[in-house]
Amino acid sequence: MTEHKNKVSFKEIPTFVGNNMAQKPSIPKGTRDFNATEVAKRSYIMETIKTQFQVFGFQPIETPSFENSNTLMGKYGDEGDRLIFKILNSGEFLKKISDADYAEKSERLMTPKISEKALRYDLTVPFARYVVQHQNEIEFPFKRYQIQPVWRADRPQKGRFREFFQCDADVVGSKSLFQEVEFVQLYDAVFSALKLEGVTIKINNRKILSGIAEVIGAQDKLIDFTVALDKLDKIGEEKVKDEMRSKGISEDGISKLQPLFTLKGDFGNQIASLKSILSASEIGLKGIEELEFINTAISNLKLKTATLQLDVTLARGLNYYTGAIFEVSAPKGVKMGSIGGGGRYDDLTGIFGLKDMSGVGISFGLDRIYLVLEEIELFPATITESTKVLFINFGDKEAMACLQAVTKLRQEGVKAELYPDPAKMKKQMNYANRRQIPFVVLVGEEELNSGAFTLKNMTSGEQHKVAFEALLDLLK
Repeated sequence: MTEHKNKVSFKEIPTFVGNNMAQKPSIPKGTRDFNATEVAKRSYIMETIKTQFQVFGFQPIETPSFENSNTLMGKYGDEGDRLIFKILNSGEFLKKISDADYAEKSERLMTPKISEKALRYDLTVPFARYVVQHQNEIEFPFKRYQIQPVWRADRPQKGRFREFFQCDADVVGSKSLFQEVEFVQLYDAVFSALKLEGVTIKINNRKILSGIAEVIGAQDKLIDFTVALDKLDKIGEEKVKDEMRSKGISEDGISKLQPLFTLKGDFGNQIASLKSILSASEIGLKGIEELEFINTAISNLKLKTATLQLDVTLARGLNYYTGAIFEVSAPKGVKMGSIGGGGRYDDLTGIFGLKDMSGVGISFGLDRIYLVLEEIELFPATITESTKVLFINFGDKEAMACLQAVTKLRQEGVKAELYPDPAKMKKQMNYANRRQIPFVVLVGEEELNSGAFTLKNMTSGEQHKVAFEALLDLLK
């Protein structure tokens, strides 16, 4: 038989060297490998969230990891657009660039000609595209959930990665504020199921921010105003004011904002103060009315572990929110950014041609939730358990008998393995210890003749000779 001329073995693949030493492989900054324990913990969080999504009636969908650039660009504001990973076109894409464009060295001019696709920045805009594209197949109101990775060309730091999973739930086709009420309940249900107590669900309304911009005479600078205000807890009052000045907001307007920087008290007291500040703004008062509805409903329904808190500086900096805005903070004492967020986007599908399709949705920050649960040691010990019992290999004859028992145990749902090689006993025992396998089974000549199994507890060191039925009972 003639060997295929293009067949290459692993030994023939060249090793890249530098200074006579093999270069170690690496991964891009802001990305991670996950070991078995980490994958088990992440799966625990995702399964917990997925269970609650389904309990609340959401249906799963998936969308491609990359979209057409024009689907994503312009939907997140200037800051968001800069963080979108662009994908170079296939083939000789540089031939489409003229000498004049080269001379300009303009990213704005060249990017559309060399990149027509981009990795998704979030799951919300692709969802809006999905709704418009499949509108004739969907029953409205449509409740969907989606758990998939997204990518952002951000500066990596603790809790912020360039590749990470989002866990989203959205409803489109209903303007009812009961949807917002249910999302507050959904946040509470998920964090209760994760045993994460003390989270704060912050809420604001984009209409209130629009009303404030109107009162200070900065309607034309709403985006600049909200982006700056959203940074209050990160950079402080004075730097927020400096940023507003740099965006052309007047000193008189900034002075009118002073009550916001000192707004305190419970939900009701803050609402009363806002009514006074926004008394001349119709849209601002409408936002207050919506917040009051949500707060009253939640007060009647009660939350298990979370707290609903009004935060009028909350803006989230995204252009597509039009009503309620949510952001979830970790318990006090845990240094972590938001672990969830979302809001209402009445006109998002309109940018894809489907008008008057109101939507509201929230997202869970899987990676940040992981770090919080890890920090305060809330992961159940059982989720990292893998193999429960390892059968020691003494040779082919014994191994075959062991594999028959392993097969029966697996059929009963017991996680069981046979060590593949007849290595020295010490090596196999050390393997079980390093893998943290709690039990080993020894089947030697004596056990083969009697049909018994010697079960050893790797923690206590105790061992007993038992029949298969007893072995199954002990392991189950």
